[in-house]
Amino acid sequence: SWISSILNCVLYPAAFLYQEYRDTSEQKEIEQRRQLDTLQSAEEGKTGGGVVTPPALQLQLRNDTQSLSLWQNLDVVRQSGLLESLPQKEIIMQEAMFELVTSEASYYKSLELLETHFLKNPVLVNTLNQSDMHFIFSNIEEVMKASERFLMDLENRVEQSIQISDVCDIVYEHAVEHFHVFISYVINQGYQEKNYRRILQGNMAFRETMAKLENQPKVRGLSFTSFLILPFQRITRLKLLVQNILKKAEENSERESNAIKAHEELERIVRECNEGVRKMNRTEELISIEKTLEFKSKSVPVISHSRWLLKKGEVQQMNGPKSTRTMRSRKLYQPLYLFLFNNLLLITKRSSSGEKFQVLDSCTRAMLRTEDMDDQGQMLANVFTLHLLENQEERPVTYLLKATSVSDKLRWMCALTPNRRTRFLSTSAHQSDSPQVQCIQSYSSQEPDELSIEMADVLNVLERTDDGWMMGERLHDGEKGWFPTRVVEEIQNQELRAQNLRECQRIQQAKGGATGRSVASSRGRGPSKVTNAEWLRIQQSEKD
Repeated sequence: SWISSILNCVLYPAAFLYQEYRDTSEQKEIEQRRQLDTLQSAEEGKTGGGVVTPPALQLQLRNDTQSLSLWQNLDVVRQSGLLESLPQKEIIMQEAMFELVTSEASYYKSLELLETHFLKNPVLVNTLNQSDMHFIFSNIEEVMKASERFLMDLENRVEQSIQISDVCDIVYEHAVEHFHVFISYVINQGYQEKNYRRILQGNMAFRETMAKLENQPKVRGLSFTSFLILPFQRITRLKLLVQNILKKAEENSERESNAIKAHEELERIVRECNEGVRKMNRTEELISIEKTLEFKSKSVPVISHSRWLLKKGEVQQMNGPKSTRTMRSRKLYQPLYLFLFNNLLLITKRSSSGEKFQVLDSCTRAMLRTEDMDDQGQMLANVFTLHLLENQEERPVTYLLKATSVSDKLRWMCALTPNRRTRFLSTSAHQSDSPQVQCIQSYSSQEPDELSIEMADVLNVLERTDDGWMMGERLHDGEKGWFPTRVVEEIQNQELRAQNLRECQRIQQAKGGATGRSVASSRGRGPSKVTNAEWLRIQQSEKD
């Protein structure tokens, strides 16, 4: 088929594995945004106002990167005359849909390599027993089958016409019917990684075989684990690709309706994946923490399905009167170790062995207040006040605490009092003068209050510190957290920031409108869902 030959031309000469495609695509997105930022800033300098990027400029910027194939560059498209007859907005829409198809082909190619090079390698298989095979590869074969069916339907759609009619209806159908396999795979990923490390350490034959397989040219220097995390990377990327189509879809069109349904279903799957992973990690973490706690008086149950750790770490408590003599004394501070959960704070101190923590005080999180102590001199640098309105003994207590740095102080204050007003406004305020950044280097969170971000993510900045940290809110999903300043760059142009917010708002409004239409539609279909008598009773009650 012509589409299969096209996908071969697109992928195989360039030899893109999905990991390489993903990096290239994200880098392209970063570069496009940089160019738009620069171009629009230059236009503002000339005209004194913001300029919305015309479709022609978007196409020009897309063409600057030749490493990823474009729909408009295909010979069959060029020869068809469509580029002369189609509006530029439709060409951009074709590119968005074509990227979803070609990236799926790239993803499936990487899955095939995982299967042929690792999963079904006889030498590797012989080094593992059956249970270890399952631990490492989980239900990857089910994921592959789902992906193969999905790609076949996408190819069939593209074969129907050079001008792609839609792809989001296919995405929605497969997300509902087949993509549940992603959820179980992703939730098991934590155990998968732990068992892989265990087997790698304890099984020499496996370790040596894996090293040889990873060094072979066909895997391009990519690690085995980079193949194992493909399903979660793909399902999250697929959501963003559908989101990109939704941004470009004409309002109230069938394409918009299909994109909304597909996006909501993918959002549900990603949410279930994240919640499943978090639930497993949180439970393990609570069990681990509880084993280290020693309660001085009143014991507080730590393990609960509705509880999770937000932040932990050491701070210094200031003691004694604030006299010059005391200020110079090393005894002014004593170390405390805080465990902050979503609904509880435990104030502890380390035991002499360093392995246990004696609980000194506790308080529900809702009864915590913080107060900054800026401009109090070097001795009181990074100090803040923590008020427990009602502690475990049902009385108010105040602690004067010193953090390790400016950012550590602010992070503690934000975590302890979540409703505290941030320096900059949230995305929901739709203020284009609020700073925005884009991620230029992926970052994996190291602490519970941090946010893992991927290249090309756009975030609204809520807080920033002088020692290299920001708290941000990711535009496409509203997730918040801290990340180092070095992994992002600021978007300078106000119009581009406003455009990012408009696109975010457009998606929310489209989804809200679709929900409203769905509710109205379901009301209109009332008699088919309930008996006639019930329907009449409902109608009468609404009139009353």
